[in-house]
Amino acid sequence: MTDRTAALKAARAKDSNDKRRRVLQTVKAMESAGQPITASAVAATAGVSTWLVYADGIREHLDAARARQRQAVDVAPPLAAGPRTAQQPVTAAGLRTDLAVARHEIHRLRTDLDKLRGRLRLQLGAEIEQPDRAELIARVAALEAANRQFLAERDASAAQAETAQRRAEQLEDELTAARESLRRVIRDTNR
Repeated sequence: MTDRTAALKAARAKDSNDKRRRVLQTVKAMESAGQPITASAVAATAGVSTWLVYADGIREHLDAARARQRQAVDVAPPLAAGPRTAQQPVTAAGLRTDLAVARHEIHRLRTDLDKLRGRLRLQLGAEIEQPDRAELIARVAALEAANRQFLAERDASAAQAETAQRRAEQLEDELTAARESLRRVIRDTNR
């Protein structure tokens, strides 16, 4: 195992221990404050995921704190996770706790669903707006071909313009020569 791997493992273990310690402190604080102790409330207050609250070594503390709260108000023993069985009495406090947990979970799921829908909407929009790679390659090739054609036409036009300029200069020289010749003829005729 490399030093880097060992360091990563140590960091993960430290992070896990810190989270577990925070959960246990949160359970104690909620119990001493008289707040209802639910897995979702403990997870939200401690800033950890709900599954950690249900993990071995943590769940027992949560159940014990619930039991102490219920004993303090003369309510039935703590309810186990999962569906109710015939041996577990249904109490108003238990139902309120279950309802609070369910509401919190529904809120969390709706929030997650909204986030996922938003991400999906962005992804689909990007896919729709993004042209196909083959289409882009074809467009670039067409633009390059058009560019080559325009360059060839420009060069041909420049050559034609240069030829026309030389012809115009020749015609001007011929015109000047013809005028000079005409002047001589007129002078010679006038004498």
